Amino acid sequence: MLQYKYQGAQVSCVFKYILFSLNIIFWITGAGLLAITFWAWNEKGVLNISSITELNGFDPVWVVLIVGVLTFVLGFTGCIGALRENICLLKFFSIIIGTIFTLELAAGILAFVFKDWVKGQVETFFRENIDGYRKDIDLQNLVDAVQKYMQCCGAAGYDDWDKNAYFNCSLENASRERCGVPFSCCLPDPAQNVVNTQCGYDIRSKTKGTVKDSLVIYTKGCVEAFEDWLPKNIYVVAGAFLVIAFLQMFSIYLARSLISDIEALKSGWRY
Repeated sequence: MLQYKYQGAQVSCVFKYILFSLNIIFWITGAGLLAITFWAWNEKGVLNISSITELNGFDPVWVVLIVGVLTFVLGFTGCIGALRENICLLKFFSIIIGTIFTLELAAGILAFVFKDWVKGQVETFFRENIDGYRKDIDLQNLVDAVQKYMQCCGAAGYDDWDKNAYFNCSLENASRERCGVPFSCCLPDPAQNVVNTQCGYDIRSKTKGTVKDSLVIYTKGCVEAFEDWLPKNIYVVAGAFLVIAFLQMFSIYLARSLISDIEALKSGWRY
């Protein structure tokens, strides 16, 4: 009968179960994001490929889906790899995490170097999706959340809403929202406890003056508002990126340490 013995080397239980615990959280988070994705698509009645591909504008659910799949796969490989001491899964885990970190770093550097180009792309992206504002409830909620939080209206300004079929000022537009803006563009009224969803009606009509506009709605574009917001919150943003980078590097360190322990353990086997 063959008997296995090892000499000296052992797998660190501390590293093993720290990595296992972290990835259990990632695994559950990924599963939750996937569940949210399919629930959101089910609510919109697009749980088939033809309907999904025919969606108008940017669908934020796609971001949740991609993040969910990536988190689920990484959580699975890291969790099972640590628990079963599987070198292949641990190597896959560390390589993917390292690749993500490299891409994040490259994207950050490129965004800083080509910030004018990035600004133009963001502005174009925002304008293109203004057209789909009423066609997708998730996109609508995302745009409203951005405009309310950043206290802005449109990409470069409130006139960007003329690109939307419901808000444009053309004579052919029979919508009651003609020449208006979404309620998320309106300045909040402290005297009102209920949100006035009609506050933006007719606000861009030629009969309305620009002075009155500025007292009722936000006149700054969201791209400019973000440029003003970033310097004021640079420490929060930098801190968030440092925490993410630390978790990624720490996960790679744990995985590589486990791989080294397992390889050292195998090299000490005797028959």
